[in-house]
Parts: sequence; structure tokens; C-alpha cells
Amino acid sequence: MKLSEMKEWLGERDVRLTKSLGQNFLHDENQLQRIVAAAELTESDKVLEIGPGLGPLTELLIESAGEVLAIETDARLVEFLREKFGHCARLRLLHEDALEHVRQRRAWQGWKLVANLPYSVASPILVELAQAAEPPARMVVTLQMEVAQRIDAQPGPKQYGVLGLLLGLRYESRGWFKIPGACFFPEPDVDSACITLVRRPEALLAAGLERVFTRIVKRGFSQRRKMMFKLLKAEWPEERLAAAFAELGLSPQIRAERVSLAQFVALTKFLTDS
Repeated sequence: MKLSEMKEWLGERDVRLTKSLGQNFLHDENQLQRIVAAAELTESDKVLEIGPGLGPLTELLIESAGEVLAIETDARLVEFLREKFGHCARLRLLHEDALEHVRQRRAWQGWKLVANLPYSVASPILVELAQAAEPPARMVVTLQMEVAQRIDAQPGPKQYGVLGLLLGLRYESRGWFKIPGACFFPEPDVDSACITLVRRPEALLAAGLERVFTRIVKRGFSQRRKMMFKLLKAEWPEERLAAAFAELGLSPQIRAERVSLAQFVALTKFLTDS
């Protein structure tokens, strides 16, 4: 769907987009094609799309994948999508809150997430899917560039933190590319990017230890400027922590922002080893 067609449809029905729902529709054909290419779709793939809007990405996904599940929260847009794609057997359209849907459904084995995510819920949706019992094989999503930088960050910079670590436990980043604001309607106030996350072939931690990893990471970053050792003492014995830090070569004065994913994983294993 071209920009002129979007404006025409919205104008004819006097539909005013809602900023709180993150309704910035990507209309640039080149960028849409780049997103689909990053997803590496085949006809055997099942694709989850969250926030299809007026369906420009949906149309390309239907052409490339065997099954598409699109979840849209705006009833006005759901009506339009049903009119546009009602004939398509490959598409299943749900009028639901996408975040609640992924919280309830924990099995996404064999699926890929490909979406222009609503900015307001992008991070929690990604974390919910990444922590599902059976996460998607690949996630290719458009979100705020600042969020993409946080996901992709290495230890040290201010962007490095909880989000990147929680996603990094199960996914590897394959990088991101910037999408100019002019490619959206209406044009957002922030820069955007599309990032590709691929599920790790082997788990870094056993399923039973992932919750402990999350507790350690969240506690370590709960007061970013404080030493991680002191923060973790609220939940783990000081002697146990001292032995763990010594074993891993971590200074008791180190802050969480300097601790790598591999070190957080090793710390989790040490603190849970009976």
C-alpha cells in the first residue's frame, strides 16, 4: 500500500491514528522488502506479525510464508484488513491485545516474528517471546533505534543493560539497519531501525536456571551506579558471592554494566551449583 493510498483510506473514513498505540505505518517499499529479506522466509514458515496496521508488510509476508498470524488491537484497522485480505487462506487475523496474547501463548516453535512493532510495547513483547517455553526461531522487528542499540550493545556503554541480556540469553543479534522517519506515516519523532535476532542453536543455560539469571541481571542493574556485589547481597549470601566473584575474576567493585553475558551466565551457574 502506497502512502497516497494510506492517506486516502484514512481520510475517507475520518480515521485518526492514535499515538498511544504507536500507529506509525511503514509504507516505503524498499524498507519493507529489506525486512522480509532479513526474515529469510520460505513457504514452510509460520509468521507472527504484530501491529499490521493497514497491511503493507502483511501483503509481502503472505506472498513469502506458508502461514501468517496477524494481531491488531485497533478495531477500525481490523475491519479494513478483513476487507482487504478476507479471501486469503494463508492469513489468520486476530483482534486482540498482542502483549496479552504472547503472555498467554508460550509455544512458538517453528514460528518467526516479523513486524513493525508498536513502540510502546516493543520491548515487553520481545522479552515475553524470548522467554517463552518454545521461542520463535527468528525475530525481525522494526522499533525505536535506541531500543535496537540497547539490544545490540556490548558491556560498557550506557545502552548495555537488562533488555540486551534477557534477549541475548536465547538470541544472537545479526545487526540492524536504520529506517528514516520519512518512510513512516505519520512520521515518528524518533529514529527507527530493524533488528534481526536468531535463536541460539544451543541454550546457554538449562531452563530451570533462566529465572535465576533474570533475577541476577535485574538486581545487578536495579541501581546502575552501584557495585553489583553489594546489590546481589540482598538475595545471596556474601560468602557465596565472594567465592563466585573470585572464581570468575570479577572485582567486588565492578558494576553490572561491565559484566558480559558470558560472565552473567557463569555467575548464575556458580550461585545455583549445590
